[in-house]
Amino acid sequence: MYYIKKTLEISACHKLNLSYESKCRNMHGHNWVITVYCKAAELNADGMVCDFTHIKELLKEKMDHRNLNEVLPFNPTAENIARWIVDTVDCCYRADVQESENNVASYIDE
Repeated sequence: MYYIKKTLEISACHKLNLSYESKCRNMHGHNWVITVYCKAAELNADGMVCDFTHIKELLKEKMDHRNLNEVLPFNPTAENIARWIVDTVDCCYRADVQESENNVASYIDE
């Protein structure tokens, strides 16, 4: 099995739709650190699991310097974003979404 890991930083804002009072219900921004993990039993014709640049282009084009509430079709919690990344990026089995130094959500497709 071949494994790759791509880490990138994305600046974006969001507000959370919550069932309780929270300052996160207000629009606010983060410098998100996103780590994407991909795997493949066989390399593609170019000798890769997935091109690092394709991962970067896919996620940055959709999310960077954007209002995530406008571009993602779900409540943009870190947990939901992690799941969306796994579902969106080819060969991705895990995504870590860090919205601040001490707050990280992960989704692993098991």
